[in-house]
Amino acid sequence: MTVYFIGAGPGAADLITVRGRDRIAASPVCLYAGSLVPAELLAYCPPGARLVDTANLDLDQILAELTAAHAAGLDVARLHSGDPSILSAMAEQLRRLDAAGVPYEIVPGVPAFAAAAAALGRELTVPGVAQTVVLTRTAARATPMPPGEELSTLAASRATLVLHLAVQRIEVLAAELVPWYGAECPVAVVARASRPDEVILRGTLAGIADQVREAGIRRTAVIVVGPVLTAEEFPDSHLYSTTRKR
Repeated sequence: MTVYFIGAGPGAADLITVRGRDRIAASPVCLYAGSLVPAELLAYCPPGARLVDTANLDLDQILAELTAAHAAGLDVARLHSGDPSILSAMAEQLRRLDAAGVPYEIVPGVPAFAAAAAALGRELTVPGVAQTVVLTRTAARATPMPPGEELSTLAASRATLVLHLAVQRIEVLAAELVPWYGAECPVAVVARASRPDEVILRGTLAGIADQVREAGIRRTAVIVVGPVLTAEEFPDSHLYSTTRKR
């Protein structure tokens, strides 16, 4: 058997890879986070599949389900929201599966920041404006950030900054970013990207916190900071330049 760690995408049920869909359809056991993974994806599970909502399970309970499926010779679809390579808590599961000798495969998914960029209609790497994207979070109510990954350190680059799991602290974060990006730096907040109830807020570091508070956004949101959000005057990419030798 194999445990398939599948990126379930940012929320829209059709933003899943063909491989991910097929792995779900072939797995008689499916573990998913009910608060984040769209319920429509469960329709791909085979008839009679064991469905386990992991929203209220701890790591030991999740691993017990995976090892029990291994003992029974049953493939498992382990659904993670977005892409499992980013802030998914997959690493500790893989470590325990390695120790238990349980085989696994990772199926990439559409990450939340990509869905947010699509909703904004923006490229996050614009020639002459920004060519680097920093994906990060904050340490409040979570494991501490490693040394050197403090927000002020990351912000010093003035790269396009994408913050996950941080919208509840938008006032503090905006104030912390102003010295590096400036109060008038463009910022966007995309809540529930790709879903029918998606909300998009656009503003500046000086005023975005008020918009977030008025909209009542408290979770499931991505914050994007950087001049790429409003850039209009920039050189064409060398990729398609008429002067490039092909």
